Amino acid sequence: MIEYTVATGDGTSSETFRLVTTILDPADATALELAAVYQQRWEYELSLKEIETQLLAPGAGLRSKSPKMVRQEFWGLLLAHYAIRALMVEAADTDGIDPDRLSFQRTLNIVRRQITDQAAFSPLDTRAGDHQSHRRDP
Repeated sequence: MIEYTVATGDGTSSETFRLVTTILDPADATALELAAVYQQRWEYELSLKEIETQLLAPGAGLRSKSPKMVRQEFWGLLLAHYAIRALMVEAADTDGIDPDRLSFQRTLNIVRRQITDQAAFSPLDTRAGDHQSHRRDP
């Protein structure tokens, strides 16, 4: 068992974690390496949870039936997740904050609203220059 403490970014508090592993030889991996890898794994787990619970409809799985189409659908979900996360990083950089402080669900809701709003106008309006924004006020 490896016990380590992680301080918050501002250093005002910390939390102790215990990591249980079957690696017994410190030459195979140091405690510091295992703690860092665990953090990465946690990020992957959270990303998969966001895809399963927020990008997919509740209780829904992948709709495709063939292995090729399942792979395509899965890559599409990963791409959508990446695009939303990229928007979050851009927004956080603009405001000078940590992207982890932004809500994936709220960002997804904003993206869904924008996609719906942009589909609510006729292409003829844009050619004539008559298109007005259908954005909702926050």
